[in-house]
Amino acid sequence: MERRNQKSAVSEPQGHAGNPCIMVVFGASGDLAKRKLIPALYNLAREQLMPKEFAVVGFARRGMSHEAFREKISHDIKEFATSPVDPDLWNWFVQRLYYLPGDVQDANAYQKLQSLLVEVDKERGTHGNYLYYLATEPDFFSQIIQQLSSAGLTREENNCWRRVIIEKPFGHDIESARALNREIKEVLKESQIYRIDHYLGKETVQNIMVFRFANGIFEPIWNRRYIDHVQITVAEDLGVGQRGGFYDKAGALRDMVPNHMFQLVTLTAMEPPISFEADAVRDEQVKILRAIQTLSPEEVLQYTVRGQYGEGIIGGKRVPAYRSESNVPPDSITETFVAMKLYIDNWRWANVPFYLRTGKRLPCRYRGRYSIQRAPFVLFRKTNIEQLKPNLLVLHIQPDEGISLNFGAKVPGPLVRLGTVDMEFRYKDYFGSIPSTGYERLLYDCMLGDATLFQRNDMIETGWSVVSPIQDVWKALPHRKFPNYAAGTWGPHEADDLMAKDGREWKKCQ
Repeated sequence: MERRNQKSAVSEPQGHAGNPCIMVVFGASGDLAKRKLIPALYNLAREQLMPKEFAVVGFARRGMSHEAFREKISHDIKEFATSPVDPDLWNWFVQRLYYLPGDVQDANAYQKLQSLLVEVDKERGTHGNYLYYLATEPDFFSQIIQQLSSAGLTREENNCWRRVIIEKPFGHDIESARALNREIKEVLKESQIYRIDHYLGKETVQNIMVFRFANGIFEPIWNRRYIDHVQITVAEDLGVGQRGGFYDKAGALRDMVPNHMFQLVTLTAMEPPISFEADAVRDEQVKILRAIQTLSPEEVLQYTVRGQYGEGIIGGKRVPAYRSESNVPPDSITETFVAMKLYIDNWRWANVPFYLRTGKRLPCRYRGRYSIQRAPFVLFRKTNIEQLKPNLLVLHIQPDEGISLNFGAKVPGPLVRLGTVDMEFRYKDYFGSIPSTGYERLLYDCMLGDATLFQRNDMIETGWSVVSPIQDVWKALPHRKFPNYAAGTWGPHEADDLMAKDGREWKKCQ
């Protein structure tokens, strides 16, 4: 049943469908594919943003036929779909799923892949356009790309395109990031490389640029004269779950700061781009990364904090310490919490501190905060108001996406008393709730060839160069007091001290 006959199954289109293509998912039997990628693709189909000429080829070690793969995905979607699954639409979608068992290190597997792609291309009319998604262990990224090139599967000719989506982590330090960039650029053009950060698929993150540059009320005050400081918190109440083996090799610093956190910093601090073309936006982002002041070893000790969670209470339930999680060594010194203070050395943000905080087993989910400078106190000197508080602008990124502005107002009555009020905006209240995995926008942009929300090679390397001094000091001086915060708390007390010695405090969950 073609989609044009399924009007009852989808909403009115909000844009034109992506370009015809086959999406090849390496690691198709893993968690990412079933939890995020397939549900995201189904959501695009529901919104009529999926091209009619489309197919998915799953590639993984597990032996399965096309039908077995379709049955597996049909079972998985019942658990991981973000909204009720329409039977007619799902039937249209699932018929476009194919599967090839193989080893990513086996050159013969890529010859079989080439034959299958030709076959699917003829059957589905995908115009020879291939989108490769590397949902595998990072150690295989370079090898897969080299094998695709050797099989002629990255060659762009006859007006067809070939693109590769690379999941994070992109390297584990500055040297490995440079090496990976060098290896993949031997066979791919930068325009073919899409380094994905799913965090940028969230609505509030995308809305930062709209909020800043489309509103005359905020744009004039977005600078050092009015912003006292910036807080960016990326908090998770979950532990490492079954990812202990991977996470213990990475830690909170590598896993979150060079990508998620720095993406938020650059969108918050960048100058207005000359256009919304991908490179124009990314040019401004990389300028911010280059302007972040590099920390000396002494400043690393003074301006950074690391922590590891012990057992505690989350949601009224006792949860284990990090060292008791599956596949985590009992003497692990890997951090699950990071806090730091950074400065951006440019005209707009001179002397405005940026406080970053991220961790696992914290009390609530993500948010960011901007503190607007206090007004002069002179007018209220002889009143009951002891101290004027700064205004707070909070961007709620997850789970309840929205924006709030906190300001002072006079409490009714004969005395001059100041009360604090909030202006709240919630996406779901104004625009309704659109079920999403966070990957829909990113996959759609890849089909269109829009790289705005994807990291460029210079962004990756510059981000790692900022983190590198911290890695060096922490490696040289392993932490001796882990675990140093209980699950369900806001991290080690040193993180509070980082703010308190500047006369500030972290924003807590409301």
